[in-house]
Amino acid sequence: MEYREFVETHGILLAAAGLPADLYGKLHHKLVNDVLDGGSVFEIEECENGRQRRLLLAGDGIGKESDVFLVDHAWSFRLPDARKQLETIPGLAERMAKLMCVAGDQDDQENEIDPDESHEDKEEELAKKLGGDEEPLWLELDELGIDDEKLESLDLATACPNLIALSLWGNGLECADVLLNVLSSLRSLRGLWVNENPVASSEVILKDLPDACPSLEIYNSKLLGDFGWWSIGFCCGLIDSENPLGSEGLLENVENIDLSNRGIRKLPTKGFNHVVLPKLTSLNLRGNSFEDVSSGDLLQALKSFPLLKSLEIDIPGALGNSALKLSNDLPKLLEINGVAVVKILEEEKDFVDTRLKQRFPLWSPEEPLSERVLRAMWRYIMTYRLADEVKLDEMPVWYVMDELGSAVRHSDEPNLKFAPFMFLPDGSMNSAVSYTLMWPTKNITKGEECTRDYLLGFDEKKQRSARLTAWFHTPEAYFEQAYKDHHQKIHPSKRPTDIISTSQHSNGNKRHFTVYSDIPQVMDFLNRPEFTLIDDPSKADIIWASWQVDEEACKAFGLNQDQFTNQFPFEACIVMKHNLAETMRLAYGNPEWLPTTYNLESHLAALIGDYNAREKRGDDNLWILKPWNMARTIDTTVTRSLPAIIRHMETGPKICQKYIETPALFRGKKFDLRYVVLLRCLQPLELFLCDVFWIRLALNDYTLDESSLSEYETHFTVMNYRNKLNHVNTHDFVPEFEKEHNVNWRDIHERVRKMLRAVFEAASTIHQEMYSPKSRAIYGVDIMLDSNFHPKLLEVTYCPDCTRACKYDVKKVVGDNTVMKGVDFFNNVFGCLFLNEAQDMTPL
Repeated sequence: MEYREFVETHGILLAAAGLPADLYGKLHHKLVNDVLDGGSVFEIEECENGRQRRLLLAGDGIGKESDVFLVDHAWSFRLPDARKQLETIPGLAERMAKLMCVAGDQDDQENEIDPDESHEDKEEELAKKLGGDEEPLWLELDELGIDDEKLESLDLATACPNLIALSLWGNGLECADVLLNVLSSLRSLRGLWVNENPVASSEVILKDLPDACPSLEIYNSKLLGDFGWWSIGFCCGLIDSENPLGSEGLLENVENIDLSNRGIRKLPTKGFNHVVLPKLTSLNLRGNSFEDVSSGDLLQALKSFPLLKSLEIDIPGALGNSALKLSNDLPKLLEINGVAVVKILEEEKDFVDTRLKQRFPLWSPEEPLSERVLRAMWRYIMTYRLADEVKLDEMPVWYVMDELGSAVRHSDEPNLKFAPFMFLPDGSMNSAVSYTLMWPTKNITKGEECTRDYLLGFDEKKQRSARLTAWFHTPEAYFEQAYKDHHQKIHPSKRPTDIISTSQHSNGNKRHFTVYSDIPQVMDFLNRPEFTLIDDPSKADIIWASWQVDEEACKAFGLNQDQFTNQFPFEACIVMKHNLAETMRLAYGNPEWLPTTYNLESHLAALIGDYNAREKRGDDNLWILKPWNMARTIDTTVTRSLPAIIRHMETGPKICQKYIETPALFRGKKFDLRYVVLLRCLQPLELFLCDVFWIRLALNDYTLDESSLSEYETHFTVMNYRNKLNHVNTHDFVPEFEKEHNVNWRDIHERVRKMLRAVFEAASTIHQEMYSPKSRAIYGVDIMLDSNFHPKLLEVTYCPDCTRACKYDVKKVVGDNTVMKGVDFFNNVFGCLFLNEAQDMTPL
């Protein structure tokens, strides 16, 4: 392929990738000649104790936008096929496990411990520490086998009456009273370490230490009470065994202080204030509770430092929940948690952190490599969708870059840019070869780490900080607060009794209608004389269409306001899954028949808080991800993995709903129920329920085994599009179900009726703009029963597929027990909606 043809063929792809035009020539050369030269320019290095790799520039420096590199795709797959491919394709699991750093045995790597020293050696060392010519002021008696009796025998009050610091780390001290008695004679003691002793956890110690050691400022590395300059000097490295005393002017030139995880309960103190530390410019206060000081007082204490420019502190925490607000409260700061304040203000960041810990997958040596890879892959995989001139592929493709591409770690300030690219050697998709393009966006020097932005193009409006949780341990307190705030808002804003009555709708005296429809079942089965099918939508009385009747369609087909349509305005409030959950929330708060649901496009932080809370309680954390507006379980996933939940957002807008772990089963299999609801009028509400419902049954026995979660035939019931329909008629299902579970179906049916009525009452109340005198509609409502046989709402579907309704004759299990004939289904639907009849339909 010549260069000119390459650019013409790939112009849209090149523009979408964002590759600088100056690099098109180099890219063309490497693609047509299959040049993958990244290995000669970069090198891969292990890091994080072998749990991760990183990419370094091996050769001489490389300039900004000076070259482009091809990154091969080591594994491309559709998500439902991932497990099977790992288990059946030779060498795939092994390569992926090595690439993702989960191939080893992951035994806890502990440093080799030297054999215990002999008792004589420890006694000799102890004597040496206490037997010098000078009185010790700093005494380290770590791991010397000292027990309570031995501590008393040392007579420290005599040997070192002016002792400043004492470390007894890793001994066998057990009795709090013995330790306190020894300490009470050391009146000058300012630092004490008894970590890894049984006595360290004693509440008596913490309670009585202030009285026993009134000068003590540090206990087990924590700063106590109104700590002074000595403990700050220790934290700065100015006080140690070589210089145990120091002096009060010691801190006057200190600029940087790390006080993270020091148990600080209040500020300022006598040793930490702007007088003692006049030149303080950088301060780390992470991991402290500040429970004895108000946020206002703490803020004033920090404002008092005239030169303070950089602050690290927990967000959310003692100074609130927002880095953006904190940057306004402390306007002299240039940096918060390693992020420039300018960037915080520009991107309106709530929480920021450049020191987030990596979220590595947990696994055991007994697990097969395929399981390890399935858990680890969410740190590595990327996604795209294929498309042609006609439509977008419904199922996304996920892929893993080769070892070089997968070694590139995340940075908010990256020096590389990545973009997927499809090379078409003969100009058609049949010859397509997928790569990822990689090029430098900054000058990179030899030995420098090469990084990319995992969330390129995502700012805080797109929940960037929350999305980082897929790769990093983000601040749990932030998400805990987001979860609390979200649930505090879940309360009804209107009651269904607030429905505003309007004048009764009417079809007039009209008893004959012309109908335009593109729906095969309507065209085949609507044959009663009151309705005549015609081909011209502009001349029809009724438009019964599968496409949206909007302003554009009206213009295209010449439609007018006097025509009836099978759609209500704003019906998206119930037929799009995220809107359905929000409408129910506004009407009822948190009804028991609606599974906990989060719109990931707006409430990701709340979901993460909920997930973390469940994890701490030990509750099940199984969730189902559903696209806003796709049917037939397309791009729908069941998972326990929080990174998987977050990464799935990349394939399109979704809700995340709590999975019903214990559904009612039929013959050991999961099932759901499809009800058909007819909406004749919204205000006043005229709602009808078809006297027959339909059962959709999974093929496999139900299980929650991890390996089953990707099995469509186990966890999903929509089989009629897969030629595997497990059909059971209603009149066969109900008596067998009643016998299997010893229940009365009429009780279940009544609960379902109440729930269905509540759904449409909510729409009528919350979205009164949905009212239209010229609208009539049929909806499919899918529900499940939990193990207590209570209905759970799954979704409401516009213009549902009624193939089964028209195909099968079904005996009614409630009502008059007559048979509803399939061929009469649409005759009865139109009779109910347009002739005010109720054959095979019951008012709700």
